[in-house]
Amino acid sequence: MSQSTPGGRDEVQQRVEARLHDVASEPASDARLGLMIGEQRWLVELSQAGEIVPVPDAIAPVPLTQAWLLGLVNLRGALYTVVDLRRFAGVGRTEPGKESRLLALATRLNFNAAILVTRMFGLRNVAAMHEADSIETPAHDLGHAHWVGRTFIDAEGQRWHELDLSRLAASSEFLMAGR
Repeated sequence: MSQSTPGGRDEVQQRVEARLHDVASEPASDARLGLMIGEQRWLVELSQAGEIVPVPDAIAPVPLTQAWLLGLVNLRGALYTVVDLRRFAGVGRTEPGKESRLLALATRLNFNAAILVTRMFGLRNVAAMHEADSIETPAHDLGHAHWVGRTFIDAEGQRWHELDLSRLAASSEFLMAGR
């Protein structure tokens, strides 16, 4: 079991954040942040990923919003909306657990939102994977949303889908959180 620091961040999270910072400062990289939402594995470009934090005990609900907007949290003095991507896509809900985290969108996307993530895997190298063709790619449970990119298969046969947070943040459906 990892040890917590006085700020509440565990050792694994600190290592992932340090590596993210190192990789983000390198020239074009094939590294992506690997994560799980529900039972699906996702890859996010490092330039689109912001801070990774444990799910707080309390997420402040926001009245008269869509069910996929779980509420608001304070991250370092700024309010962020917390989004359940599975609910947003209409395919179920993401159940938070002890390994769950919030992945904030990068500040360059100009949208204070965080995605509820079931589990973080750390960095994955897409150059070591092969792109799945349409025959070997079964439809993922998030459909063919414009913010879902290519599908890759790793050496263990696991499927990874690209999650384009910049397209997600720019989509009119995502911006219309009110009921």
